[in-house]
Amino acid sequence: MTYRGEMVSKPPSKSYRLGVDLGGTKIAAAILDGSGRIIEHRRVSNPATYDEIIIAVRELCDGLASPEIELGMCIPGSIRAETGAVCNSNCTCLNGKTLRADLTKATGRPVRLANDANCFALSEARDGAGAGSPAVFGVIIGTGVGGGFVIGGELVCGASGNAGEWGHTPLPWASSSEKQSQRCWCGLQNCMEMWVSGPAFERDYAIPELTASEIVARARDGEGAAAETLKRYINRLARGLAVICNFLDPNTIVLGGGMSNTDELYNFLPVEIAPFLFTDRPNVKIVRHRHGDSSGVRGAAWLWPSSHNG
Repeated sequence: MTYRGEMVSKPPSKSYRLGVDLGGTKIAAAILDGSGRIIEHRRVSNPATYDEIIIAVRELCDGLASPEIELGMCIPGSIRAETGAVCNSNCTCLNGKTLRADLTKATGRPVRLANDANCFALSEARDGAGAGSPAVFGVIIGTGVGGGFVIGGELVCGASGNAGEWGHTPLPWASSSEKQSQRCWCGLQNCMEMWVSGPAFERDYAIPELTASEIVARARDGEGAAAETLKRYINRLARGLAVICNFLDPNTIVLGGGMSNTDELYNFLPVEIAPFLFTDRPNVKIVRHRHGDSSGVRGAAWLWPSSHNG
C-alpha cells in the first residue's frame, strides 16, 4: 500500500485516518496517525460549485492517501437520514445533493459525513480538551452557534442527525427586555444563536461596527458599556449551557469558535451557570478547545474506527 505524503519503507499502520473539512471558503484535508498526530495536511479554496467540490476533494484525498484508507468528512449542514441528502447547509450548492454517495463514487473510498460542530466535539473528546471525560458537549460560539455530544468517545447523532443543535433552542429564563422578538435565519424567534454568537455580541454593544475582540478589549480597559455587554453575554451563555447540563449532565463542556478565545468566559461561567443548574454541587468542567481550527478535519478523520483501515 502506498502512502502519499510521507516517504515510508513499509505500509502505514491500520490506524491511519483521512479527514476532510469542507468550509465556506476552503477545503482542508489531513492524514492522521494512530496517536492522532497530523502527518500531512493540505488545503485549497472552496470552488463553490458542487461538481468542482467533488473534484477538489478527490484530488486532495488522492494526494494524501491510497484508496483503501476511508474518508471522513466534516460539512456545514446535516444529512437527511431517509434520503442521504444534505440540508441546512450555508454552502448552498450542497443542499439536496447526495454528497456521501457522490464522493464514494468519485473517490473510490467508503465515506462518512458529519456536521462540523459534531466533528469539533468528536475531535476534542477523543484527544483534545475533553479527552478522558465520559460525556463531552462541544460548543461552537462563532459566526453561528452549534454543538455536538460525545459519550464514551462515540458521537451521538440522533434520529435526524441533529443532536447537539442547541443554537436553535430559545434563550432560557429570558428577562423582560430579552423577550423582544429576534427572528433567526432558521425562521424561529429568539434562538440562542441570536444571543451568543459573535455577531450577536457585537450587536448588543452600544457602538456599531466594532469587532467582538475590540469590545472585549474595551471591557478590559474598564469601559462601562463594554463591560456590561460582556457581562450580559456571559450570563446568557451560562443560561443556555445550564439547559444542556440539566438535560445531558456532561462531564466536560469544550468551547470553540471565535468567542471561545475570550478568557473571561472560563473565569466567570462557572459562577454564572451555578444558579440555573438542578444541583447544589455543580461538577461540569468548562474548558477551552485544544485543537481549534484543526478540530474539523481531525474530527472528520475520527469518524472511522482504526480497525476499519487497511
